[in-house]
Amino acid sequence: QVQLVESGGGLVQPGGSLRLSCAASGSISSIYPMGWYRQAPGKQRELVASITSGGRTNYADSVKGRFTISRDNAKNTVYLQMNSLKPEDTAVYYCRITISRNYWGQGTQVTVSS
Repeated sequence: QVQLVESGGGLVQPGGSLRLSCAASGSISSIYPMGWYRQAPGKQRELVASITSGGRTNYADSVKGRFTISRDNAKNTVYLQMNSLKPEDTAVYYCRITISRNYWGQGTQVTVSS
């Protein structure tokens, strides 16, 4: 089994920054693709950013230039640095790792509001 624990969410004013972390533990014997998704009320879950085992990254158009995904393979941890936050970034953010199948974290709330 694989467990994912996210942290770093909270309330921030527009233009502010947050850094999310996601630590993976359990049956992890190699380096696997990981990603961040988000789901706003009444909307479908959407990809925010992903990173391959080799470090190649991919971003949703809405966050390009503002968000940065990175990983620490020694710690099985993926990060999402979020800058210049906007109210439309408000959502529950989920971490995902793909090992044969997808495993999800419990989510962390990000609220951008003045």
